[in-house]
Amino acid sequence: MSVEITRLPSGLVVITDSMPHLETASLGVWVGAGSRDERADEHGISHLLEHMAFKGTTRRSARQIAEEIEAVGGDINASTSSESTAYYARMLRSDVPLALDVLADILSNPTFDPEELAREQNVIVQEIGACEDTPDDLVFELLQATAFPNQPVGRSILGTRESVRSFDAAKLRAYLARHYRAPNMIVAAAGAVEHAAIVEEVQRLFAAFSGPPAPEPEPARFAGGARLEPRDLEQVHVTLAMEGLAQRDPALYSLQVFTNALGGGMSSRLFQEVREKRGLCYSIYTFHTPLSDTGLFGLYAGTDPQDARELMRVVIDEIAAAAETLSEGEVSRAKAQMKAGLLMALESSSARAEQLARQMLAYGRPIPTSEIIAKVDAVTVESARAAGRALIARSRPAIAALGPAEGLEGTVAIAEGLGRRAA
Repeated sequence: MSVEITRLPSGLVVITDSMPHLETASLGVWVGAGSRDERADEHGISHLLEHMAFKGTTRRSARQIAEEIEAVGGDINASTSSESTAYYARMLRSDVPLALDVLADILSNPTFDPEELAREQNVIVQEIGACEDTPDDLVFELLQATAFPNQPVGRSILGTRESVRSFDAAKLRAYLARHYRAPNMIVAAAGAVEHAAIVEEVQRLFAAFSGPPAPEPEPARFAGGARLEPRDLEQVHVTLAMEGLAQRDPALYSLQVFTNALGGGMSSRLFQEVREKRGLCYSIYTFHTPLSDTGLFGLYAGTDPQDARELMRVVIDEIAAAAETLSEGEVSRAKAQMKAGLLMALESSSARAEQLARQMLAYGRPIPTSEIIAKVDAVTVESARAAGRALIARSRPAIAALGPAEGLEGTVAIAEGLGRRAA
């Protein structure tokens, strides 16, 4: 595989990875702006803008956008996160110019037709309702708000019913003009692609994007605390979070190994102790999400209300114990999982394009696979344990749970015992 990079005079970056054995290509536009870039009166606008990009341009109707892509057997989609928004497509080698043309069109020439806007606002309101009806989705919304209260990074990407319905075309255009600027944009492609040809097309199609970099979002402030919501459910859905590490933190890989060893697979401590040995849940796992200036370590489990207190006790004991007693075998398995996941992703052109774009947004350069593997290999048992100890000591936990009231009682006091141990 061969990675090539061109930075256009506007500041927009084009990065490609040619995979000659493929007949298809994956490509997209990644914008370094997401929900945490929203102002107080813009809650949910990043996600709405992502939806509205496909609802018509000055050259194509919403139906034409879908039909032109699907007429050549391709697909097109988009996604919004806290710190970025992506618009991407996959198609045959010969149809790459069409994909670039459509992607540029939906971002450069959206019409924001009032009737389409009203329909899509209603679609997102339905999406909010679907989230609220799905406990293991909703509990993460509550966790994020508890971990980062009263700030954009803690708010739901979807927005609220009221905020979504409040936006009009002028509001969308203002947000688009403020954040969709060339220095904040990456065009990434992988698979059956030719770098020079893509650069030529991007120079022509994305000429409308210019201006200085977009304003920086406000710094994240992890607070911790608790939010419990009684609900008439069969299970208690419990989440716990602690402040993690930023994308560029030198200890990031050690914390990722600690996270995987603790709850990243069937051989992990939590899975083995909580599910296999005690039968307290069906699903339990941990994760760590790094952001530009902070990170979020999290844990999720769903359990019977009568088992909630015992589950929480075991979880807290295992987190504390792992920070002191992770073994060489556990660390080796976690590292192997990470390296295998990385290498398997390289076999997918869409995963490779996304990886390149995210690396450019986070580091300003593509990170060679050999460099990532070397950093994973450099993690030791002691560095993984130290990352766990620092995690526990860094902040008061955030706890969010919903389910029958009798299952919620006492879970907060047990969870906050983790912080007291660190003190």
